Amino acid sequence: MLTVHHLNNSRSQRVLWLLEELGVPYEVRRYERDAQTMLAPPALRAVHPLGKSPVITDGETTVAESGAIIEYLVEQYGMGRLIPAAGSAERLRYRNWLHYAEGSAMPPLLLSLVFSRVAATPGWPISMVARAIADKVRSGFIAPQLRAHFDYVEAELGRQPWFAGAEFTAADVQMSFPLEAAAKRLSICEGRPRIAEFLARIHAREAYLRALARGGAYDY
Repeated sequence: MLTVHHLNNSRSQRVLWLLEELGVPYEVRRYERDAQTMLAPPALRAVHPLGKSPVITDGETTVAESGAIIEYLVEQYGMGRLIPAAGSAERLRYRNWLHYAEGSAMPPLLLSLVFSRVAATPGWPISMVARAIADKVRSGFIAPQLRAHFDYVEAELGRQPWFAGAEFTAADVQMSFPLEAAAKRLSICEGRPRIAEFLARIHAREAYLRALARGGAYDY
């Protein structure tokens, strides 16, 4: 049985969604973040040395990293579904977005989260210095990067309804996490109606709703 080692409020939610889209039977093994540090529990290190999620086990095979997991599942169980035809322009777009989600979209989002926490550092006088540095980095670097990335995504979704083209693919599953996180934390949908429409479409999919039921409460 394929097992998803599912950490609450994590990228593993989209792995559950993909499995629901593909109709693949799977088991969910749940892990909870530390309430104080928000880190994954040590038990996940028994599955993968980094102790992070998502990670799946399929018989003797262990696969980590969201993009690698999605590629593995589509190749092993997709039977040609949720991936454009080889050699097509859509296939190239699919590959781009599959890697863009974690390689380009997520880094500025993570920086935004880190520097938001730095700005909230308690204690005098460190708090004043930390807040000044964090504000400078956020306004001078992180905010422009976020605007550039999400304006780019908005424009691309204006060319076609889904990331690879006219049809829904696993690239849309991969792109869901950065867009959902940014919509919740940074209100990126304001002034970007196509991103808002994309999120509304995926949230209405039956497979997405089934995955939420399997994965449990999900706080972006």
